[in-house]
Amino acid sequence: MSAADTTTPAKLPPPTRHTPPSPPPASDARPARRTSRTTAAIPWALLAPCLLILALVLGYPLVRLVTLSFQKFGQSQLWGFQPAEWVGFSNFGKVLGDSEFWDVVVRTVVFAVGCVVLTMVGGMLIALLLQRVSGWLKTLINIVLVASWGMPIIVATTVFKWLFDSDYGIVNALLSKLPGVELIGHNWFASGPQGLAVIMLLVVWGAVPFVVITLGAGLTQVPKELEEAARLDGAGAWGVFRYVTLPILKPIIVMLTTLSVIWDMGVFPQVFVMRGGHPEAEFQLLTTYSYDRAFAVNDYAQGSAIALLTVVLLLGVVAVYMRQMLKIGEVE
Repeated sequence: MSAADTTTPAKLPPPTRHTPPSPPPASDARPARRTSRTTAAIPWALLAPCLLILALVLGYPLVRLVTLSFQKFGQSQLWGFQPAEWVGFSNFGKVLGDSEFWDVVVRTVVFAVGCVVLTMVGGMLIALLLQRVSGWLKTLINIVLVASWGMPIIVATTVFKWLFDSDYGIVNALLSKLPGVELIGHNWFASGPQGLAVIMLLVVWGAVPFVVITLGAGLTQVPKELEEAARLDGAGAWGVFRYVTLPILKPIIVMLTTLSVIWDMGVFPQVFVMRGGHPEAEFQLLTTYSYDRAFAVNDYAQGSAIALLTVVLLLGVVAVYMRQMLKIGEVE
């Protein structure tokens, strides 16, 4: 008999069945749902005061603007001598059928595009330059930018008005020192294009600091490893900027461009103050044109219609911005 026959077989324990854990009672799920609902409601509760203030400050004027644009509302209706009359889309028909309105629209679009291009290009160049200067010089330039950005619009407009004065302006004196240039006594506001060019410089001067500071913050987030890898692959300064820096800054650039378009199409105090409160026809933009129609001609209905059309035009710009941002989010 072998040893294998004499040994007794080992008894294996019976297999144990693993039963799944029983689900928690339904009473435990209800508090979790209540907690999630409470957590979701906290942001809305915190935003409620701000939303209420916005509804009171912006909601009523917007509703009143829309109402006036569909009424016949002049000085007689303002003083209560005659009731406001509903005229439907008559005000919009008169505005859209006026050739002067379309001249103002074209002028506003050209003005806004010029301001946006100069602001974005100038802001990008200054932001790139600040990345290559010493620390104390960068700090000094940032202080100057913040100081110019914080200057009130009325003060900045008055300063520019003095700079380009025909008799005592320093700009005419400096440009006249160039060979072949004689601008002593030159009136920059004798023609619309030259006057709007001066106002455009004023708008760009006030907008560039915000763009420089924002783009400068974005440039600090560009990985240095990617730039070094691009240089090792043979890319020059323009190649690094185009294929590395620009794609990373694209969301910031889209945001700044959209905000600049909205701000520059809504320019009012610069034109109004520069022209002494009475802008000539060749200086009229949509904002000043709407103001003149409402308060100079006392046709509040047409002024409201022009303002509402301006809002619709700006909403189109916002729609383009949202579409671009959604595309960027899908790519990322």
